[in-house]
Amino acid sequence: MKSRNSIVIHLLFWLFIVLLVTVIVIYSKEPVSFYDLAVNFGYSGLINISIFYINYTLLIPLLIKENKKYGLYIISIILLMIMMSLIKTVIASLHVETILRHLSSSGTVEYLPISTYAISALFISGFFIVVSSLLKLAIDWFGNERTQRNLESEKKEMELQFLKSQLNPHFLFNSLNNIYSLAYQKSDKTADAILKLSEIMRYMIYESNDSWVSLSKEIEYVQSFIELQKLRFKDGAAVEFTMNGEIDNQQIVPLILISFVENAFKHGVANDPKNPIKINIIANQKILHFSITNKKNKYNKDEMGGVGLNNVERRLQLLYPDRYKLNIVNSATHYTSELMLDI
Repeated sequence: MKSRNSIVIHLLFWLFIVLLVTVIVIYSKEPVSFYDLAVNFGYSGLINISIFYINYTLLIPLLIKENKKYGLYIISIILLMIMMSLIKTVIASLHVETILRHLSSSGTVEYLPISTYAISALFISGFFIVVSSLLKLAIDWFGNERTQRNLESEKKEMELQFLKSQLNPHFLFNSLNNIYSLAYQKSDKTADAILKLSEIMRYMIYESNDSWVSLSKEIEYVQSFIELQKLRFKDGAAVEFTMNGEIDNQQIVPLILISFVENAFKHGVANDPKNPIKINIIANQKILHFSITNKKNKYNKDEMGGVGLNNVERRLQLLYPDRYKLNIVNSATHYTSELMLDI
């Protein structure tokens, strides 16, 4: 793609030069034959193209980009300009009647002095040196910018995949611990817990592989997780789950909300009816407001947050830059997470 774009730019440049020369010839007062055109612009065109691409493909890559020999580069382009101007001047001296001949304002035939032509040829050589340098600089700059964007995009994708790979084992490890507790107690809820876990894992492994999922599916996943957690407790967990607004046609990055819920069950008190885990979701066409509050478990000395919340906050930074607000309140008795997400 980069090579194709470069070729198009070069073709457009030379097309512009041809059109410019054509306009000059059309509006010239002198009668010009095809032979005159062939001699005047044929040889000079080949020399100008040679100047352009010697600088573009040889001098700049070898002396500037690879070896950083700026002094040698300046000497080289000066010698190139002088050499090509001398070649043009020698050819002009051999075709005086065609190249140097022109009509004066009075209509008489005159001949351009060879020294004047030599100076003009030197300036034209300098023009093609400058243009080729600027074009090379512009194409390389845009190419480097595109490469840098691709590298950043690949780095971002790799980091997201790494974060997601962290999240799945983290969730699975905690869920298996809960099921182990049920099995150890010989609870009748063990089979239901395994079934619920399989449903959750199906979502995590298959459906959450998409870049975006429907908000309704993500909320169903959260609700399934809550049901799985309730099986841990003899009388069920104390959870107040409220939801308002539109969720059917909204999209969200998968596995964003679950870490907050998991954190509440892991570090909070989930079986106190007087202090239930409160989850509130409000959604409209533009904004998702998610909040969760849990009473702290004073017997749980683990640091609040851990891998889960650090993980989800990094994913928010990558996937919703400048489109989210995360407010976490860590009081003496309660822990609250509030997320405002531009969807």
